[in-house]
Amino acid sequence: MKRIKDYGKLFGTTKETNLAELKLIYRNLIKEWHPDKFADNEPLKEQAEIKSKEIIEAYHFLVSISPETHASTLEEYTITTTSSGIEDYLYKGQTLKISFQDGSKYEYFGVPKNTYNKLVNSPNVARFARRHIFGSYIYRMVFKPTSVLSQ
Repeated sequence: MKRIKDYGKLFGTTKETNLAELKLIYRNLIKEWHPDKFADNEPLKEQAEIKSKEIIEAYHFLVSISPETHASTLEEYTITTTSSGIEDYLYKGQTLKISFQDGSKYEYFGVPKNTYNKLVNSPNVARFARRHIFGSYIYRMVFKPTSVLSQ
């Protein structure tokens, strides 16, 4: 959740900010912090390089959790969460990372420790996750397997 707040603050976004607005804000920030603008001043150029990397990372993150992105990938997400079993999961600082048997990986943000404990102690982890996690928390895909074409 901290990352969501920090990146939102960097971009000055709200929950209502759409992808077109986010892209415009991103372009303006990159123009402002592009390292080439500071070619004559090495300390500022180094600072701009760091800042531009942060802006790029924040943009990709905010796009990945956007409702518009979720809407465009809903069918794929639904197939994964309903038909692919959970292979592994990792919990760190209210972020739950779930690896599915189809190879995809998702992060869920703001998951309370007690919900994670219930997941761990559940006799059916996949069913618990479907009921209490998949539709309840902000998420993003962090890895998508590439399908191997048959020859």
